[in-house]
Amino acid sequence: MFVTDRRPGEGRYAHVEREQRWLIEAVPAAAERRQSIIDRYVMGTRLRLRRVESTDGVVFKLGQKVRVDPADPEVVKLTNIYLSGAEYTILHGLPAAELRKTRWLAPLDGRTLAIDELHDRLNGLVLGEVELAGDDTFLPAPPFAIKDVTSDDRFSGGALAFATDAEIDALLSSSRVRPSTG
Repeated sequence: MFVTDRRPGEGRYAHVEREQRWLIEAVPAAAERRQSIIDRYVMGTRLRLRRVESTDGVVFKLGQKVRVDPADPEVVKLTNIYLSGAEYTILHGLPAAELRKTRWLAPLDGRTLAIDELHDRLNGLVLGEVELAGDDTFLPAPPFAIKDVTSDDRFSGGALAFATDAEIDALLSSSRVRPSTG
């Protein structure tokens, strides 16, 4: 059998994604609702199955995020493939931790801030992120940000999806975020 030296996160289809992320008090008034997203983080892998619903319809994706530095969530190499509804349904059967969120968009210093309002066990948690080019310096925090969480792995999607109830309670309490009741 011939084995290649290709590794996850490498190759022509993987692209570098660098983000700056903030914990945000609430969705700002200037934000526009764009998408409902369900992410399923497949257990034992770096794979994320995503369902995105917007006014344009529904899109299904399978993504793999490989960190450049395993200890730092700021920079990843991302590979996505688009799926049919039937393919999504088959992969949906894999054991996974699920994260539901509403994505909003707002302007921030000439860029677009993606704001994720999380649901279910994570009600009350709102995160914002901007894409950075490789040589960009970090942006100043928006006025509605509580703190920068770019390098805090506890706020990455996979970590939030797999977090226990006790870990979520501790995270929300230490971040001055209180779960909403509605």
